[in-house]
Amino acid sequence: MAQRAHGTAAGPKEPAGPETAVVRQPPLGRFHEVAGRRLLLHRSGSGGPAVVLLAGAGMVGLDYLNLHDRVAESTTCVLYDRAGTGWSAPAPLPRTATEVSGELHDLLRTAGVPGPYLLVGHSLGAAYARRFAQRFPGETAGLLLLDPFHEDMYAKAPPEVREKLERMKGAELPEATQEQIDRSREVLARHFAAWPPGVREALAEYHLTAWRTGWVEDGNLHTVVADELRRAQELPDVPLTVLSAMGVDPTQAALWSEQTVRDMNAAKLGLHAGLAASVPRGTHRVVDDAGHGWLHEERPDAVLDALGELLRHASG
Repeated sequence: MAQRAHGTAAGPKEPAGPETAVVRQPPLGRFHEVAGRRLLLHRSGSGGPAVVLLAGAGMVGLDYLNLHDRVAESTTCVLYDRAGTGWSAPAPLPRTATEVSGELHDLLRTAGVPGPYLLVGHSLGAAYARRFAQRFPGETAGLLLLDPFHEDMYAKAPPEVREKLERMKGAELPEATQEQIDRSREVLARHFAAWPPGVREALAEYHLTAWRTGWVEDGNLHTVVADELRRAQELPDVPLTVLSAMGVDPTQAALWSEQTVRDMNAAKLGLHAGLAASVPRGTHRVVDDAGHGWLHEERPDAVLDALGELLRHASG
Protein backbone atom coordinates (compact mmCIF):
# COMPACT_ATOMS: atom_id res chain seq x y z
CA MET A 1 0.00 0.00 0.00
CA ALA A 2 2.28 2.73 -1.26
CA GLN A 3 1.91 6.17 0.21
CA ARG A 4 4.07 7.72 -2.48
CA ALA A 5 5.33 11.31 -2.26
CA HIS A 6 3.16 13.69 -0.44
CA GLY A 7 0.71 16.27 -1.56
CA THR A 8 2.59 18.84 -3.60
CA ALA A 9 3.75 16.97 -6.67
CA ALA A 10 3.85 18.79 -9.98
CA GLY A 11 2.73 15.68 -11.80
CA PRO A 12 3.09 11.89 -11.84
CA LYS A 13 6.25 10.47 -10.36
CA GLU A 14 8.85 8.60 -12.39
CA PRO A 15 12.11 6.96 -11.42
CA ALA A 16 15.04 9.33 -11.34
CA GLY A 17 18.72 9.15 -10.53
CA PRO A 18 20.63 10.85 -7.75
CA GLU A 19 20.95 14.00 -9.83
CA THR A 20 17.48 14.93 -8.57
CA ALA A 21 19.02 15.88 -5.22
CA VAL A 22 19.65 19.60 -4.94
CA VAL A 23 23.09 20.45 -3.61
CA ARG A 24 23.41 24.17 -2.97
CA GLN A 25 23.44 26.54 -0.05
CA PRO A 26 20.44 25.70 2.14
CA PRO A 27 18.11 28.42 3.45
CA LEU A 28 18.57 27.06 7.00
CA GLY A 29 20.95 24.69 8.71
CA ARG A 30 24.49 23.67 7.96
CA PHE A 31 26.33 20.84 6.26
CA HIS A 32 28.15 18.04 8.07
CA GLU A 33 30.49 15.55 6.42
CA VAL A 34 29.41 11.92 6.89
CA ALA A 35 31.09 9.10 4.98
CA GLY A 36 32.29 11.51 2.32
CA ARG A 37 28.89 13.16 1.80
CA ARG A 38 27.64 16.57 2.88
CA LEU A 39 24.40 16.22 4.82
CA LEU A 40 22.14 19.09 5.85
CA LEU A 41 21.10 19.35 9.50
CA HIS A 42 19.18 22.16 11.22
CA ARG A 43 19.14 22.26 15.03
CA SER A 44 17.20 24.50 17.41
CA GLY A 45 16.32 24.56 21.10
CA SER A 46 18.14 23.03 24.04
CA GLY A 47 17.80 20.22 26.53
CA GLY A 48 16.86 16.62 26.04
CA PRO A 49 15.91 14.19 24.93
CA ALA A 50 16.54 15.58 21.45
CA VAL A 51 13.66 15.20 19.01
CA VAL A 52 14.75 14.10 15.52
CA LEU A 53 12.36 14.48 12.57
CA LEU A 54 12.55 11.88 9.77
CA ALA A 55 10.76 13.02 6.60
CA GLY A 56 8.48 10.94 4.44
CA ALA A 57 9.29 10.03 0.83
CA GLY A 58 9.23 13.04 -1.45
CA MET A 59 9.60 15.37 1.51
CA VAL A 60 12.58 17.07 3.11
CA GLY A 61 13.48 18.28 6.59
CA LEU A 62 12.33 21.85 6.05
CA ASP A 63 8.81 20.62 5.19
CA TYR A 64 8.55 20.09 8.96
CA LEU A 65 9.94 23.50 9.96
CA ASN A 66 6.78 24.75 11.67
CA LEU A 67 6.62 21.58 13.78
CA HIS A 68 10.37 21.83 14.44
CA ASP A 69 10.06 25.39 15.72
CA ARG A 70 7.22 24.47 18.08
CA VAL A 71 9.11 21.48 19.48
CA ALA A 72 12.27 23.55 19.92
CA GLU A 73 10.42 25.71 22.44
CA SER A 74 10.71 22.85 24.94
CA THR A 75 13.69 20.72 23.90
CA THR A 76 16.38 20.27 21.29
CA CYS A 77 14.89 19.56 17.87
CA VAL A 78 16.69 18.39 14.74
CA LEU A 79 15.56 18.15 11.14
CA TYR A 80 17.77 16.90 8.33
CA ASP A 81 17.88 15.70 4.73
CA ARG A 82 18.82 12.13 3.93
CA ALA A 83 21.53 11.70 1.30
CA GLY A 84 19.92 11.86 -2.14
CA THR A 85 17.19 14.24 -1.00
CA GLY A 86 16.77 17.92 -0.27
CA TRP A 87 19.98 19.90 0.12
CA SER A 88 22.13 16.91 1.08
CA ALA A 89 24.59 15.32 -1.31
CA PRO A 90 23.40 12.94 -4.03
CA ALA A 91 23.24 9.22 -3.37
CA PRO A 92 21.95 6.26 -5.37
CA LEU A 93 18.26 5.72 -4.62
CA PRO A 94 16.45 3.74 -3.31
CA ARG A 95 18.40 2.81 -0.18
CA THR A 96 18.05 0.27 2.60
CA ALA A 97 16.68 1.18 6.01
CA THR A 98 19.90 -0.12 7.56
CA GLU A 99 21.96 2.28 5.45
CA VAL A 100 19.73 5.27 6.17
CA SER A 101 19.51 4.61 9.92
CA GLY A 102 23.28 4.19 10.15
CA GLU A 103 23.79 7.44 8.25
CA LEU A 104 21.50 9.29 10.66
CA HIS A 105 23.32 7.81 13.66
CA ASP A 106 26.67 9.00 12.27
CA LEU A 107 25.24 12.42 11.40
CA LEU A 108 23.92 13.03 14.91
CA ARG A 109 27.29 12.11 16.39
CA THR A 110 29.18 14.26 13.89
CA ALA A 111 26.89 17.22 14.57
CA GLY A 112 27.34 16.82 18.33
CA VAL A 113 23.69 16.12 19.11
CA PRO A 114 23.73 13.98 22.29
CA GLY A 115 21.35 11.09 22.75
CA PRO A 116 19.10 9.52 23.61
CA TYR A 117 16.79 10.58 20.77
CA LEU A 118 13.03 10.76 20.46
CA LEU A 119 12.47 9.90 16.81
CA VAL A 120 9.49 11.31 14.91
CA GLY A 121 9.15 9.35 11.67
CA HIS A 122 6.59 10.12 8.98
CA SER A 123 5.52 7.46 6.46
CA LEU A 124 8.77 6.11 4.94
CA GLY A 125 10.64 8.02 7.65
CA ALA A 126 8.84 5.87 10.23
CA ALA A 127 10.40 2.74 8.72
CA TYR A 128 13.82 4.35 9.11
CA ALA A 129 12.99 5.40 12.68
CA ARG A 130 12.01 1.85 13.58
CA ARG A 131 15.24 0.51 12.09
CA PHE A 132 17.24 3.08 14.06
CA ALA A 133 15.54 1.99 17.29
CA GLN A 134 16.19 -1.68 16.50
CA ARG A 135 19.88 -1.04 15.84
CA PHE A 136 20.54 1.54 18.55
CA PRO A 137 18.08 0.77 21.37
CA GLY A 138 20.20 2.40 24.07
CA GLU A 139 20.11 5.69 22.16
CA THR A 140 16.36 5.70 21.53
CA ALA A 141 14.21 7.51 24.09
CA GLY A 142 10.93 6.98 22.26
CA LEU A 143 9.16 6.81 18.90
CA LEU A 144 6.36 8.87 17.39
CA LEU A 145 5.26 7.37 14.08
CA LEU A 146 3.10 9.59 11.87
CA ASP A 147 0.90 7.47 9.60
CA PRO A 148 3.78 5.03 9.25
CA PHE A 149 4.62 2.61 6.49
CA HIS A 150 4.06 -0.98 7.58
CA GLU A 151 5.76 -3.99 6.06
CA ASP A 152 2.42 -5.78 5.49
CA MET A 153 0.67 -2.86 3.80
CA TYR A 154 1.09 -4.21 0.28
CA ALA A 155 -0.40 -7.57 1.20
CA LYS A 156 -3.39 -5.87 2.82
CA ALA A 157 -4.00 -3.38 0.00
CA PRO A 158 -7.12 -3.65 -2.19
CA PRO A 159 -6.46 -5.70 -5.37
CA GLU A 160 -6.83 -2.66 -7.66
CA VAL A 161 -4.06 -0.89 -5.76
CA ARG A 162 -1.64 -3.79 -6.13
CA GLU A 163 -2.49 -4.16 -9.81
CA LYS A 164 -1.95 -0.47 -10.54
CA LEU A 165 1.35 -0.38 -8.67
CA GLU A 166 2.56 -3.40 -10.64
CA ARG A 167 1.68 -1.67 -13.92
CA MET A 168 3.49 1.47 -12.85
CA LYS A 169 6.76 -0.32 -12.05
CA GLY A 170 9.44 0.85 -14.45
CA ALA A 171 6.95 2.87 -16.49
CA GLU A 172 8.28 5.91 -18.36
CA LEU A 173 5.84 8.51 -17.13
CA PRO A 174 5.50 11.86 -18.91
CA GLU A 175 7.13 15.06 -17.78
CA ALA A 176 4.93 17.49 -15.90
CA THR A 177 3.20 19.96 -18.17
CA GLN A 178 3.58 23.69 -17.69
CA GLU A 179 -0.04 23.79 -16.54
CA GLN A 180 0.70 21.20 -13.84
CA ILE A 181 3.80 23.12 -12.75
CA ASP A 182 1.91 26.41 -12.54
CA ARG A 183 -0.91 24.80 -10.60
CA SER A 184 1.53 23.14 -8.22
CA ARG A 185 3.36 26.43 -7.72
CA GLU A 186 0.11 28.00 -6.54
CA VAL A 187 -0.57 25.08 -4.19
CA LEU A 188 2.94 25.27 -2.76
CA ALA A 189 2.69 29.03 -2.25
CA ARG A 190 -0.47 28.57 -0.21
CA HIS A 191 0.88 25.63 1.72
CA PHE A 192 4.14 27.30 2.73
CA ALA A 193 2.63 30.73 3.38
CA ALA A 194 3.54 30.57 7.07
CA TRP A 195 7.18 29.59 6.42
CA PRO A 196 9.88 32.33 6.51
CA PRO A 197 10.18 33.97 3.04
CA GLY A 198 13.62 32.57 2.14
CA VAL A 199 12.64 29.06 3.17
CA ARG A 200 9.24 29.29 1.49
CA GLU A 201 10.67 30.06 -1.95
CA ALA A 202 13.48 27.53 -1.65
CA LEU A 203 11.12 24.74 -0.67
CA ALA A 204 8.73 25.51 -3.51
CA GLU A 205 11.52 25.41 -6.08
CA TYR A 206 12.87 22.19 -4.63
CA HIS A 207 9.53 20.42 -4.90
CA LEU A 208 8.94 21.72 -8.41
CA THR A 209 12.32 20.48 -9.67
CA ALA A 210 12.90 17.30 -7.64
CA TRP A 211 9.38 15.88 -7.54
CA ARG A 212 10.49 12.48 -8.91
CA THR A 213 12.72 11.79 -5.91
CA GLY A 214 9.92 10.52 -3.68
CA TRP A 215 8.89 7.87 -6.19
CA VAL A 216 12.35 6.42 -6.61
CA GLU A 217 13.25 6.83 -2.92
CA ASP A 218 10.59 4.36 -1.81
CA GLY A 219 10.95 2.12 -4.84
CA ASN A 220 12.16 -0.74 -2.63
CA LEU A 221 9.73 -0.05 0.20
CA HIS A 222 7.54 -3.14 -0.18
CA THR A 223 10.48 -5.46 -0.88
CA VAL A 224 13.86 -4.66 0.66
CA VAL A 225 12.74 -2.31 3.44
CA ALA A 226 9.74 -4.47 4.34
CA ASP A 227 11.99 -7.54 4.55
CA GLU A 228 14.46 -5.63 6.74
CA LEU A 229 11.71 -4.81 9.22
CA ARG A 230 10.37 -8.36 9.22
CA ARG A 231 13.77 -9.94 9.84
CA ALA A 232 14.98 -7.42 12.42
CA GLN A 233 14.77 -7.82 16.16
CA GLU A 234 11.75 -6.48 17.99
CA LEU A 235 11.48 -2.82 18.89
CA PRO A 236 13.05 -1.92 22.23
CA ASP A 237 10.85 -1.28 25.24
CA VAL A 238 10.53 2.47 24.77
CA PRO A 239 7.43 4.69 24.70
CA LEU A 240 5.81 4.45 21.26
CA THR A 241 2.85 6.34 19.79
CA VAL A 242 1.38 5.63 16.36
CA LEU A 243 -0.88 8.25 14.74
CA SER A 244 -3.15 7.02 11.93
CA ALA A 245 -4.35 9.65 9.45
CA MET A 246 -7.76 8.64 8.13
CA GLY A 247 -8.46 11.56 5.78
CA VAL A 248 -7.80 11.78 2.03
CA ASP A 249 -4.98 14.01 0.85
CA PRO A 250 -4.58 15.49 -2.68
CA THR A 251 -1.90 13.05 -3.84
CA GLN A 252 -3.98 10.03 -2.84
CA ALA A 253 -7.07 11.57 -4.43
CA ALA A 254 -5.15 11.92 -7.72
CA LEU A 255 -4.12 8.25 -7.67
CA TRP A 256 -7.12 6.45 -6.23
CA SER A 257 -10.85 6.80 -5.81
CA GLU A 258 -12.09 8.03 -2.45
CA GLN A 259 -13.50 4.58 -1.69
CA THR A 260 -10.15 2.95 -2.47
CA VAL A 261 -8.40 5.34 -0.09
CA ARG A 262 -10.99 4.55 2.57
CA ASP A 263 -10.35 0.83 2.04
CA MET A 264 -6.59 1.37 2.34
CA ASN A 265 -7.11 3.40 5.49
CA ALA A 266 -9.22 0.65 7.04
CA ALA A 267 -6.49 -1.89 6.28
CA LYS A 268 -3.69 0.22 7.70
CA LEU A 269 -5.67 0.93 10.87
CA GLY A 270 -5.32 -2.66 12.01
CA LEU A 271 -1.64 -2.74 11.11
CA HIS A 272 -0.98 0.45 13.05
CA ALA A 273 -2.85 -0.87 16.07
CA GLY A 274 -0.76 -4.03 15.98
CA LEU A 275 2.45 -2.02 15.72
CA ALA A 276 1.50 0.03 18.78
CA ALA A 277 0.64 -3.14 20.68
CA SER A 278 4.02 -4.69 19.88
CA VAL A 279 5.69 -2.85 22.79
CA PRO A 280 4.56 -2.58 26.43
CA ARG A 281 4.23 1.21 26.32
CA GLY A 282 2.62 1.53 22.90
CA THR A 283 -0.31 3.84 22.13
CA HIS A 284 -2.43 4.10 19.00
CA ARG A 285 -4.34 7.27 18.14
CA VAL A 286 -6.63 7.91 15.19
CA VAL A 287 -6.78 11.31 13.47
CA ASP A 288 -9.91 11.38 11.33
CA ASP A 289 -9.54 14.84 9.80
CA ALA A 290 -6.02 14.75 8.34
CA GLY A 291 -4.51 13.08 5.29
CA HIS A 292 -1.37 11.03 4.99
CA GLY A 293 0.96 13.60 3.44
CA TRP A 294 0.57 16.60 5.71
CA LEU A 295 -0.72 15.19 8.98
CA HIS A 296 1.82 17.31 10.86
CA GLU A 297 0.40 20.49 9.33
CA GLU A 298 -3.29 19.65 9.16
CA ARG A 299 -3.35 18.51 12.79
CA PRO A 300 -0.25 19.91 14.52
CA ASP A 301 -2.13 19.83 17.82
CA ALA A 302 -2.50 16.04 17.63
CA VAL A 303 1.19 15.62 16.80
CA LEU A 304 2.35 18.02 19.52
CA ASP A 305 0.06 16.45 22.14
CA ALA A 306 1.43 12.99 21.39
CA LEU A 307 4.99 14.28 21.34
CA GLY A 308 4.55 16.12 24.64
CA GLU A 309 3.32 12.96 26.30
CA LEU A 310 6.28 10.98 24.96
CA LEU A 311 8.70 13.62 26.18
CA ARG A 312 7.17 13.43 29.67
CA HIS A 313 7.53 9.62 29.66
CA ALA A 314 11.11 9.85 28.40
CA SER A 315 12.05 12.45 31.01
CA GLY A 316 10.31 10.69 33.88
